[in-house]
Amino acid sequence: MMIFRVTPGAPESPVILHVPHASRAITPRARAGLMADDAQLAEELDHLTDAHTDLIAHRAAAAATTTPWIFENLWSRLVVDPERFPDDREEMRAVGMGAVYTAGFAGRKLRDDDSVRDQALLQTHFTPYSEFAAELVAARLAGTGRAIVVDVHSYATVLLPYEIHRESARPPICLGTDRNHTPGWLLDAAKAAFPENALNTPFAGCYVPLEFYGREPRVSALMIEIRRDGYMTEPGGPPHEGLDAVAARLTTLINAIS
Repeated sequence: MMIFRVTPGAPESPVILHVPHASRAITPRARAGLMADDAQLAEELDHLTDAHTDLIAHRAAAAATTTPWIFENLWSRLVVDPERFPDDREEMRAVGMGAVYTAGFAGRKLRDDDSVRDQALLQTHFTPYSEFAAELVAARLAGTGRAIVVDVHSYATVLLPYEIHRESARPPICLGTDRNHTPGWLLDAAKAAFPENALNTPFAGCYVPLEFYGREPRVSALMIEIRRDGYMTEPGGPPHEGLDAVAARLTTLINAIS
């Protein structure tokens, strides 16, 4: 079973567009373990899927002067969320949304607590995903001397019940940073490409494979969180004309950092 898809970029490109939450697909095994009925599951997917972010990434990559690499999760975050810490470091465990979700966007119970099941899901999904992400970053380091991971996410225009930081602003673009892996030049390029931005609100941080996290300064990272009203009909609806503008701005960022 394929867990992820890699779309190769130019050999000289250090940029990896990471798209972890665009899929609505649920494995049969994961579906059997979810308490939600079909209508409830569709509601969860509408609110929790970063819909069309894969399309944004591919359009931006196709227009870039130097084609970046794209790394996509093929399964919904309701199977396993590959961006969460798999242990107690993950703050979202407090609301049942660690690497394996036991609760949904509004607190609906999705699974009972079961450490054996969780370890099995981590072994079949989280671990191979993380290992290949590390291999892809290592290959960019070997080929170009640096690696730049740009997360492509989206978030709901209206505050959702699961969100921990409830007083945060909701700008058109949220730029998520990490103190060890987001250098000034990368943040400056992102601010120029996405002028209507705010830092680390309503979401913070960015994805770096654990093998490199806090250890390898040649790995840079940034999260782009796009407020959904800017490019799609919420919740879970089709994209609108704003998608092309967002993709064009992402292309501008790719060109600036490649």
